[in-house]
Amino acid sequence: MFKKILIANRGEIACRVIKTARKMGIATVAVYSDADRHALHVQMADEAIHIGPAPANQSYIVIDKIMDAIRQSGAEAVHPGYGFLSENMKFAEALAKEGVAFIGPPANAIEAMGDKITSKRLAQEAGVSTVPGYMGLIADADEAVKISNEIGYPVMIKASAGGGGKGMRIAWNDVEAREGFQSSKNEAASSFGDDRIFIEKFVTQPRHIEIQVLADSHGNTVYLHERECSIQRRNQKVIEEAPSPFLDEATRKAMGEQACALAAAVGYTSAGTVEFIVDGARNFYFLEMNTRLQVEHPVTELITGVDLVEQMIRVAAGEKLPFAQTDLKINGWAMESRLYAEDPYRNFLPSIGRLTRYRPPAEIAESSRAVRNDTGVYEGGEISMYYDPMIAKLCTWAPTRDAAVEEMRLALDEFEVEGIGHNLPFLSAVMDHPRFASGNITTAFIEEEYPDGFEGATLGDDLLKRVAACACAMNRVAEIRRARVSGRMDNHERVVGTDWVVSLGGQDYSTSIQADREGATVTLDGSDYRISSSWLPGQPLARLTVNGTPLVMKVARQPGGYRLRLRGADLKVRVHSPRMAELAALMPEKMPPDTSKLLLCPMPGMVVSIAVEEGQEVYEGQPLATIEAMKMENILRAERKGVVAKINVAAGASLAVDEVIMEFEG
Repeated sequence: MFKKILIANRGEIACRVIKTARKMGIATVAVYSDADRHALHVQMADEAIHIGPAPANQSYIVIDKIMDAIRQSGAEAVHPGYGFLSENMKFAEALAKEGVAFIGPPANAIEAMGDKITSKRLAQEAGVSTVPGYMGLIADADEAVKISNEIGYPVMIKASAGGGGKGMRIAWNDVEAREGFQSSKNEAASSFGDDRIFIEKFVTQPRHIEIQVLADSHGNTVYLHERECSIQRRNQKVIEEAPSPFLDEATRKAMGEQACALAAAVGYTSAGTVEFIVDGARNFYFLEMNTRLQVEHPVTELITGVDLVEQMIRVAAGEKLPFAQTDLKINGWAMESRLYAEDPYRNFLPSIGRLTRYRPPAEIAESSRAVRNDTGVYEGGEISMYYDPMIAKLCTWAPTRDAAVEEMRLALDEFEVEGIGHNLPFLSAVMDHPRFASGNITTAFIEEEYPDGFEGATLGDDLLKRVAACACAMNRVAEIRRARVSGRMDNHERVVGTDWVVSLGGQDYSTSIQADREGATVTLDGSDYRISSSWLPGQPLARLTVNGTPLVMKVARQPGGYRLRLRGADLKVRVHSPRMAELAALMPEKMPPDTSKLLLCPMPGMVVSIAVEEGQEVYEGQPLATIEAMKMENILRAERKGVVAKINVAAGASLAVDEVIMEFEG
């Protein structure tokens, strides 16, 4: 076995690999850029080597710099994680020349599966079910239209070297096929330096289901069942689970055996994933093979008990797999939510800055439930503009899907993140969505259920009442503390009442509370809610039970009440005595400021250019300014016709969120 390995990656996956290596008694070497000098993976590793400036193309993906770090450290093997150099054939070859083990597949397998056209041909030869399509080179738009008609609309036009949704178009007719071919070709050339395009049948009601395979160098290949990855936004996975709620045993077995056949056909070793698209009738078609560890691998580990990173290391060291296919059973259900530094209230724009508060839920490993959090950050650390915005991967496990979902709901509500925008509210909203709960999902779920973006979740009446009862109980605790203030006059003792009016979600609830040593009973709308909690005023997280059912809320004190956040909702809650509630109802509501005549910066960033001048008339959709954030340019456009009255910034200016870029005439 290796004595020392180097992890050619950063963030949560580097930390994940270090944990397994430490368990195996293997020393670890981290590499880091200028931006990651104080990163968690650097702190966790036994040693760390600096490899260059912050941009990845000057550090993490420069093969020569990684090779220098290997020589300097004396590492015997390299784990590439995912992304960066994980599927780079030249990197695998460079390691082989140096006599260093690559904890991954052979270079020829990376090459074969890295090209979508080649991989599909190999899949067909291996007897793997593939989507009807044309894999040859397509000369021009006319040929693209002809091929599309032969396949039958709708069709998917894709870049051969593509990934992450780039160079991909759906065409429903000849006009769209012609336009899509040229757009895909141009995008592929600029993104990948490879403008080859292929066309295949577009599968309706699609689910994205993938099979985890594991192979050693002794001819043994197994599949560790499937992962459902259909909850995607712009072709990027958001929530994954294992197993899939859609597959039956026969389909699972067929997909697994075909995935193993493909791996064997290319001489694959190590962990890999074969991705399929599955239609509403459980017909499945090969998409691609990822020749690396997947981001979502923890859900497979949770249902099989297999440490995939450990097996990758053992396979790279020449060991045989310690189990056969018949040993790999499905135990329970696992969920994964990807926590991103993206603001869902601002169309998921990336968010950067310092994590002023970062408190994940406690990790649990019990026979009836589990909570796991794979992360690469810590409280006080920075979310950098240079890398992927993932903060953490929160996973839960339970014996059934419903129980795993409920564990995830509670874990998301317990997860405290402050200082940056993040997608915790959106993840919570999806977990509570009836369609997700039913398992009736496709890759279009987010697009169909949130067509206008995310504006926060609306809680059901039953949950609102439970929250109102909790607010009443929490208010009583706060009132008792205020009643015990020292230095008061003897004849001015404050009496805590039993009747309160709780206002939230546009509703007023009249409540009555009776407390004892074990908790409190709140009567609301003729129903009793038994509440117990150890929450005290000032604590930002309240863990309660309501009629025996757990409820977790993030709490912030506000005048007259609280700000409560749970299940994707952000509630302003007021708790008043009946008389105060009567008077409060007469108060005019404060309206938010009118920003309709302002162009505000939607994220922290730098002004690349201003496209208009003062006094200029603009029309709806016209570009007004370009802002760069996290190495991405964002064009801000006019929402309606108007005249530019004042421009407040110039190119090169650094802006904060909601800073005024320009003003318009009334």
